[in-house]
Amino acid sequence: MYANKLLDAYKTSKNYIQDKQIAADLGISKQKISGIRNGSCYLTENEAIYLAEQTNIDIHEALIYLAADKAKSHKAQQAWKDITAKLSSQGYWGLVLGFTGFLALHEPELECALYRLC
Repeated sequence: MYANKLLDAYKTSKNYIQDKQIAADLGISKQKISGIRNGSCYLTENEAIYLAEQTNIDIHEALIYLAADKAKSHKAQQAWKDITAKLSSQGYWGLVLGFTGFLALHEPELECALYRLC
């Protein structure tokens, strides 16, 4: 689970020994941290962003992996597994550029602007 990676990175960066220290910084209970660790609870987007910013992890990457962690259905889990595999194999920015290009081609205003430029 990616949430554990974020928690561990934050714990290391702050030289913390216990998860309750992370909980105090996030303003959440140590029980929630335990739930996050065992997969019964999830980080919120704001918590993930805070941890990512404090550990120099790209917030976009953190949010993508957080969404993957939260997938419920088998189909959604497979889709996120494919996306995160591409993130790992091609590098995060290559995937972002691919998504951006895909979205640009499907926006009528951008398609029109691209047509005029060509």
